Amino acid sequence: MKNNIILIGMPGCGKSTVGVFLAKIIGYDFIDSDLLIQSREGKKLYEIIDEKGPDAFNRIENEVNASINVNNTVIATGGSVVYGKEAMEHLKSIGTVVYLYVTPEELNSRIDNFATRGISIREGQTFENLYEERSPLYEKYCDIKIDCTKASLSKNAVRIAEETGHIKKGL
Repeated sequence: MKNNIILIGMPGCGKSTVGVFLAKIIGYDFIDSDLLIQSREGKKLYEIIDEKGPDAFNRIENEVNASINVNNTVIATGGSVVYGKEAMEHLKSIGTVVYLYVTPEELNSRIDNFATRGISIREGQTFENLYEERSPLYEKYCDIKIDCTKASLSKNAVRIAEETGHIKKGL
């Protein structure tokens, strides 16, 4: 049964924070898959990326997300989860995938800690290139797209709850 809500999107779009609000609103559990990766590896995301490289990190992320087995849970994924075909097929099979869309300009204004953020980015790649590369993948895998550029995090959580049928619209 597809009873989970999986949040995907670029770093800085609000997946983790919106996910906590959303879980509280609909009475679900909450998992941040980045924290699962850190727990498994015993290191912070940026340390894994620095030591092993973005490709190895993406393989780890794919394995971790493909192994999540929960019910009635909001799952905030890392921004690079869409590179893992197995992970995305699994996540789509256990829940509704919601793409938290935010404009590149807004993302740049939100992210001020690129070095310690744990963003899987190749050497020489710009954040704008990364955005252009990932956007089609978010579109491909999502069941619902929510524009989170202007609304508050709590309002975005309510919109997701409405769009996924967990609360009636306009409440």
